[in-house]
Amino acid sequence: MAFKSNGSIIVTDGREFDNIANVTIQNSGNLTITSSDTFQGTVAGFTAGGYPGYSNTIDKFLFSTDSNATDVGDLTVGGYLGAGESSSTHGYLAGRRGGPPTYPYTNIIDKFSFTTNANATDVGDTSLINRGAAGQSSSTNGYATGGFSPSIPGITSRMDKFPFATDANATNIASLTQARELVAGQSSFTSGYTSGGANPGSGVNFNTVDKFPFSADTNATDVGDLTQARSQPASQSSTTHGYSSGGQIPTPSYVNTIDKFSFSTDANATDVGDLTQARTGAGGQSSTTFGYSSGGTLPSGSVNTIDKFPFSTDSNATNVGSLTQIGQGVSGHQN
Repeated sequence: MAFKSNGSIIVTDGREFDNIANVTIQNSGNLTITSSDTFQGTVAGFTAGGYPGYSNTIDKFLFSTDSNATDVGDLTVGGYLGAGESSSTHGYLAGRRGGPPTYPYTNIIDKFSFTTNANATDVGDTSLINRGAAGQSSSTNGYATGGFSPSIPGITSRMDKFPFATDANATNIASLTQARELVAGQSSFTSGYTSGGANPGSGVNFNTVDKFPFSADTNATDVGDLTQARSQPASQSSTTHGYSSGGQIPTPSYVNTIDKFSFSTDANATDVGDLTQARTGAGGQSSTTFGYSSGGTLPSGSVNTIDKFPFSTDSNATNVGSLTQIGQGVSGHQN
């Protein structure tokens, strides 16, 4: 009898191994298998879009070495403040704000390959023209939550869902506890989280951490608070915790705070470290061991900084590389 993982024989009666990644056989004969879901990567992080310039650039940087990113493709439409999602094979960007002369918003869902350097393709639409939503990823679906739509017009609490297995439009499945945009999205194995955000029209920022299940299409529940009410934080996810890093508080002032909240218990976040720069609008990426914050803007202008902080200890981030362009409102992905 053979044991297979994703179609590959990794253990047979003859003790032959075809693929032994994430497998440990102990002396006692016990077989231990570990894996990460689509919210974490083992190979590379990606950022897409950005402002200024209403960029269509897709950047890629490796997790194995601390080095600069490379430009590996283009989105179908340039813009910023899109919701980023990741399957095991592709990155997705749902909605965004585009460029002059009319500053159009779009409901396009772009898809690009993690394994080949190529341009994105338009594979569907969100339920509303939208910007500033948060992205979450289960093993089978991408989600875009919250945001701003000129169709309403105004901020929204909508939760959209689209499949990874087929190229199709998103459907509106439920609602957040509050309408807000400029939010961060985190993912555990079983749930999606939406943290922070703002209602720029009223000058209000939010510290709310919402949680919704991947197993059912139901409304989110409020399960805790960030340490600061802020908009446009970058989002990261370990297997046990969600992180919101950086962002903007109402003063206006930018912060370098790295917040951490538990997936196993519904509780408030704690401040566990600092980014190298106080900035907002960065993209967030997650490897199995580190969180990354890429790009963003300072009071003096946009930057291309790639920061990295460990999941195993609560400590400050370090600067480990640069994107190919400066930019804020970029989306984050990983494979």
